[in-house]
Amino acid sequence: MFIYKLTQYLRGWGHYYLIANAYQLTVDLDHWIRRRIRMCYWRQWRKPRTKVRSLMKLGVSERLAIACGITSKGPCRSSKTKGINIALGNDYLASQGLVSLKDIWINIHYGR
Repeated sequence: MFIYKLTQYLRGWGHYYLIANAYQLTVDLDHWIRRRIRMCYWRQWRKPRTKVRSLMKLGVSERLAIACGITSKGPCRSSKTKGINIALGNDYLASQGLVSLKDIWINIHYGR
């Protein structure tokens, strides 16, 4: 549900502010937003057992899911790990409805 609301906000923000020639800013913001979404999922799963099961459902190998699930790292640091990036990759987030600011910027400037 929050991805839907975030997508609406990003579309409006993107079409209003991304007229400027700030391509690198859009790439950096895209990266940051995706990492924060991964953090939200990680916090939502809470317990290590739930984390491991959820990662395995999303296609991560059992060994990597266990290594990621039982880590003592916080959500911000965990959101950068290989297992979470495999499970909650850009393709998965796009399939959930998240738009890319970079794609909006390219559409505005090059009309693709």
